[in-house]
Amino acid sequence: MRSSYIVKDILREITSLLSPTIERASREAQLLLMAQKNVDELWLITNQNTKLENVEELFEWALRRAKNEPFEYIVNKVSFYSEEFFIGEGALIPRPETEILIDEVIKNIPDPHVALTFVEVGIGSGIISIMLAKKFPHAKIIAIDISEDALSVARINIRKFDLENRIELRLGSLLQPITEHVDYLVSNPPYIENGVDLESNLAYEPQNALFGGSVGDEIIKELLDEVLSRDIKFFSCEMGYDQKDKITEYLKDYKYKKLDFYKDLSYFDRGFTLRL
Repeated sequence: MRSSYIVKDILREITSLLSPTIERASREAQLLLMAQKNVDELWLITNQNTKLENVEELFEWALRRAKNEPFEYIVNKVSFYSEEFFIGEGALIPRPETEILIDEVIKNIPDPHVALTFVEVGIGSGIISIMLAKKFPHAKIIAIDISEDALSVARINIRKFDLENRIELRLGSLLQPITEHVDYLVSNPPYIENGVDLESNLAYEPQNALFGGSVGDEIIKELLDEVLSRDIKFFSCEMGYDQKDKITEYLKDYKYKKLDFYKDLSYFDRGFTLRL
């Protein structure tokens, strides 16, 4: 490997490295270079013959990506709800579908000035709690996770958005650390059935944030039990595409005001809001 390259040549070499395993190799080569050199699309287009020094890290990134390590973990950035967040291996990479979960909460609480207590179970990178804090500036938010690594990632993002005084982090399982009254519970819990074969890139993500038990919906049902026993007024939750009937059946003997399901960007069932 040479110590310096012009832009178009290094893009060609990185594309060649990525091509055997990455579908959009040419585009990902561009994205890696832009992220590593902190330049934009216009710079890339107008500097094809510009010489780049110190390209060792860029090649290291390309080799990691060629092994199907998620792009977001390599560049430590992820976009969510038009904001940029830090992401590291301790937390699940946010998906665009989870933006709909935020929309569901806003739909149920149209007044942004209410002073409710929100609790998020499974904060991960912190994206949900942070967006709720931004959308509801008078709300109190408590966020829980069983993983110290995930809480560490969340802290970085909470500091980035200057929300340390708005979002309280607690280590624990489900609602075990919560003694306060909760107005609104939000969660994107693990909901994949244990043993399901996943795409190779998902092997890099925290498995306890993906797999929800031998059936897959066990954690969702535990959260439903908590909502019903604690009389939490609202519960918005992401779920697997095939879990709508199971959740409806689980709740058939309970009294509640309303159960609404919503679909994701591909029109699969992806979540629900339970209102007591």
